[in-house]
Amino acid sequence: MKKIISFILAVSIMLSVICPIFNISVVEAEAAFDISFDTTTESLYLLNLDTGTVAYSKAAEEKRYPASTTKIMTYIIVAENVDDFDNTYVTVDGDILDTLNGTGSSLAGLIDGEELSIYQLLCCLMIHSGNDAALILADYVGGGDIDAFVEMMNEKAEELGCENTHFTNPHGLHDTDHYSTAVDMAIIAQYALTMPEFSDITNTVISYCLGEDRYLVTTNSMIDASRGGSYYYAYAQGIKTGCTGSDSGYCLVSMAVKDGYSYLCVALGAPYEDDDGEVLDNGAMIDSKALYEWAFENLEIKTVLEAGTLAKTVAVEYAWNKDTLQLVPASGYSALLPSDISVSSIDKIYDIPDSVEAPVQEGDIIGTVTLSYANQELVTIDLLANETIERSELLTALDGVNTIIQSQWFILSIAAIAFLFIMYLIISAIYNHHKKKKRPVKTYRKL
Repeated sequence: MKKIISFILAVSIMLSVICPIFNISVVEAEAAFDISFDTTTESLYLLNLDTGTVAYSKAAEEKRYPASTTKIMTYIIVAENVDDFDNTYVTVDGDILDTLNGTGSSLAGLIDGEELSIYQLLCCLMIHSGNDAALILADYVGGGDIDAFVEMMNEKAEELGCENTHFTNPHGLHDTDHYSTAVDMAIIAQYALTMPEFSDITNTVISYCLGEDRYLVTTNSMIDASRGGSYYYAYAQGIKTGCTGSDSGYCLVSMAVKDGYSYLCVALGAPYEDDDGEVLDNGAMIDSKALYEWAFENLEIKTVLEAGTLAKTVAVEYAWNKDTLQLVPASGYSALLPSDISVSSIDKIYDIPDSVEAPVQEGDIIGTVTLSYANQELVTIDLLANETIERSELLTALDGVNTIIQSQWFILSIAAIAFLFIMYLIISAIYNHHKKKKRPVKTYRKL
């Protein structure tokens, strides 16, 4: 029996394992707050660029016709395929320009046979929204094949993760198979902001890159103080307008920066005309400006968690003179919240085990904390061990013995042994009793 117990104890020590740990990475989620005013634009998407938080969303994943906001992707493809904007020259092909006759296109006034740099053509594309510049650039980068260039646009959209976008041309003229969403256009615009010269060009109001008598004027009234009127917004920056009449409605992709906060807004499908055919004000600009003003006035980035600060404690087993382990967040987290909301309004849902077994290394992932606000998940952050705790083999061995003693099979075994021992005593007693009975009786003779 001693040999059996020793064997089981040794096996128990070898098979002891550390409790499962969690390995959940940080994932951003939408906040999407409510606004207190009406909007006319069909699809709106306001993104805080500092935190990646969606501040407002309206039908943002529905397919719309993007019109000339398409040119943002055109810029991306050109920028990724031309190394030197200033010293790469293209000859304007009149035959390509002729394909735009009768389309009602927005034109930058390119002239057949003139040589322009890629930089000049990009200014014509993005500042004055020239469809002629879009075709000349697409023909050049596509190696004489505009369709090949469009295929590059679609491949890039897929690469960026745009799930509801398809282009049929580089300029945005209406086509029923040419569509995108506010979410996808935000993805495309964020990527474009990393391209060389993009921010400077798209935020230019007037450019004289073609000469003093051929200046280019922005189509974006939000950044044009002298011509923008009520659309003008001092904190706006770029990016691209679009409109193909009632087919697309008014469209706008823009940015605004104020007091250290940055927002990107996509507005697609603002009404172009009323039932009587009267052209309406640009609702895309009106709604974008209103959203910016609301966001800067009512939203604030607040620190919810700080990296390295105590978040929770968890019981620890098999450690000498150590009962608990401190858990700290793997990273800090700041959330975009309404200005009048306290960080205490953020719900914290912990996913941690009841206990962990030593050894534990500092930095081990022990669990997670999920933050949410107004029933919307914000982020999930790993919780890490804040210290290293060694394992006590003595406590492990004692626990193994205790586990064995408390196990059902051990209790049954002891009961069986006790039963057998009692049976042994009974049988021995019966045997001895019968043995005494059979023993011959000695008789003694009297002398």
